[in-house]
Amino acid sequence: MPLQPHSLSTSGASAAAAAAAIAPSGRPVRRRRAAGAAGSRSPRAGHVVLASFRSRPPAPAGLIRHRLLGCADLRRGLRTGERGFRGLPGRRVGAMGPLTARLLLQRGRPKSDRLGRIRSLDLSGLKLHSEHLDPKLLGRLKQLQELDLSNNQLDTLPANLGLAHLRVLRCANNQLADVSALCQFPQLEELSLEGNPFLTVSDNLKVSFLLPNLRKVNGKDASANCTQVESLNRELTSRVTAHWEKFMEALGPEKETQKAQADFVKSAVRDVRYGPESLSEFTQWRVRMISEELVASGGTQVHVASVPDKPPEAAAAHKPKARLVKRPDDTPLGLSAPKRVRASPAARREGSPGGSDSSQAALKLEPLHFLQCHSKNNSPKDLETQLWACAFEPAPEEGGSGATSQTVATCGGEAVCVIDCQTGIVLHKYKAPGEEFFSVAWTTLTVVTQAGHKKRWNVLAAAGLRGLVRLLHVRAGFCCGAIRAHKKAIATLCFSPTRETHLFTASYDKRIILWDIGVPNHDYEFQASQLLTLDAASIPLRLCPVPSCPDAYLLAGCEGGCCCWDVRLDQPQKRRACEVEFVFSEAPGRRVDGLAFVNEDVVASKGNSPGTICLWSWSQTWGGRGSRSSVAVVVLAWLQWSSTNLAYFSLSTCPDEAAVLCGDEEGNVWLYDVRQLLRQPPAQPAPTQAPTQVLRWPQPWALGQAVSKTMVNTVVADPTFSYLTALTDSNIVAIWRSRPHPGTPDTA
Repeated sequence: MPLQPHSLSTSGASAAAAAAAIAPSGRPVRRRRAAGAAGSRSPRAGHVVLASFRSRPPAPAGLIRHRLLGCADLRRGLRTGERGFRGLPGRRVGAMGPLTARLLLQRGRPKSDRLGRIRSLDLSGLKLHSEHLDPKLLGRLKQLQELDLSNNQLDTLPANLGLAHLRVLRCANNQLADVSALCQFPQLEELSLEGNPFLTVSDNLKVSFLLPNLRKVNGKDASANCTQVESLNRELTSRVTAHWEKFMEALGPEKETQKAQADFVKSAVRDVRYGPESLSEFTQWRVRMISEELVASGGTQVHVASVPDKPPEAAAAHKPKARLVKRPDDTPLGLSAPKRVRASPAARREGSPGGSDSSQAALKLEPLHFLQCHSKNNSPKDLETQLWACAFEPAPEEGGSGATSQTVATCGGEAVCVIDCQTGIVLHKYKAPGEEFFSVAWTTLTVVTQAGHKKRWNVLAAAGLRGLVRLLHVRAGFCCGAIRAHKKAIATLCFSPTRETHLFTASYDKRIILWDIGVPNHDYEFQASQLLTLDAASIPLRLCPVPSCPDAYLLAGCEGGCCCWDVRLDQPQKRRACEVEFVFSEAPGRRVDGLAFVNEDVVASKGNSPGTICLWSWSQTWGGRGSRSSVAVVVLAWLQWSSTNLAYFSLSTCPDEAAVLCGDEEGNVWLYDVRQLLRQPPAQPAPTQAPTQVLRWPQPWALGQAVSKTMVNTVVADPTFSYLTALTDSNIVAIWRSRPHPGTPDTA
């Protein structure tokens, strides 16, 4: 039975207790997943994501380590029994038994009668256990450069295999739970660890630290992981050194030296923290190593450059361990009023307008609320939960064409919150212990009551690590259904803009599934059915039905590029491959981690070219496709964005205002007014356009400390651009309000 999240409905002062608020400072002003590294959006480790310090969403590295170790211990016990059974007389040992020199010669290349001449060895699919890897036997492979151990049952690698010249190692689809033994292969250049469910994003970062010559991990460039490790290593070294100085100052002269050194290592591992919780295993591992090195040198030297030198990259986010201040009445804390933030000078500046069109220059945004409503265990100390997605509730239909909603749903960690942007009150909070939510989406359904009356419901879908889609009836305050959509984590989901019950889910299993969630019955129960399965060559990260033909084509930004599927239901095939791949000439095959339509034709995408957001024409690109399966996009313009190499900053648009929005690794919000480009599309790609304005991070205060920098993973504005919501890597929901233009009365 799926987990049923409890709901917390609050209002007024009691609602404020559900969300602690942070007050921005009056001082001027300040990045990033991974997930992942995961991890893993994290994606970018939870997800953080293995290509950056984000937990992407990321690779779903949220498997709980202590539980998995229990499973590993059980397996080891079973294998001990198997080993004893194999040793009984009469037991037949085939290819799946212990390795022999004859078997190695048969599977080695080039063919030879001597083990010392083998350079490539394929031991895949032999059902090998760890104890079968005999170091004495494998140590005779003095020239071995390539070893394939994939599709076996290895839970660890022996620490003394003696393969000093190994350059390629494949260990996919095993049961590995630790990577420490890889340090014995210092020349390793390519490594495959896919399909080892017990490895986390932290393990991927350990790999990059232990193997300085590594070029590819799971078939992808490893440089991004190395950059993450380098940034983490520098920051952790700095923090451990500062902890050493503080520790030595407080150390009394009567302390024994050896005991003091042991106490320092313990205190450093306990107290030195940095980065998201999904990377805590890696950071504690490195803190222990750094502190032991510091002790060994007497506090005089620590080797910062323990990983290969790389070009300078953006530093990882600084996450101070501050607690949020609460007023005695436990109400949200504003700076000049209980529900409004007084902007710092830097926030009032709103960045430097740089766009050629000045129509957006008059837009004034003031920081309104900074909420800490996704805290684990409701702890005010939690500044580490990563927040990934938000969506404004559909406006009530009876409100007319100009109606808008000021209610926004946010997700991150194990919670989904529904917030009133004007008051900062958390209206509802849903928690699913053990879950990590990555995406939310709204739809409005027509239901028939028991009395026979038709009513319109706003239903919120939320999904994440567990592969479940939870359908939340917000107004009634409960979860009214769950769909077991995928076996792996769901990266994103979206509803069809024309069919209110049709829901697309995109997963780390490299599949997109179209569901019909149906209409709930009198008992508020859903009966979902699967309509289509779309296969992707890489993990889909963002989904966009094409506005001009939403029932015909679905566009997706993926780890390996931008793809399009035919989703027409009148076609016979219920499982379909990608129909068209869109190529960006600047960097074909690169990750597309931001994707949204600005209007019915113009697409904004990010990730295909560093430091820029691309605007391209769907109609012109599709019209020139012909019968090709790969087509270059017709670029209209490039928008200047952060130069960071970090990934999984989600891009959004506000079509009614012709606006493009994106956060960055420094806590800034980049805004672009592109209406001039939409009015007169250039014949040739326009020069790179500067942002219309950049909202600087206004440095909110938490218990006497300024939260100086954070990563803004997602920025979304309501359709009328009355409110702007930004989600961060540090458990902060930031809400700005658009101030009226001069001469316009303030009706808020």
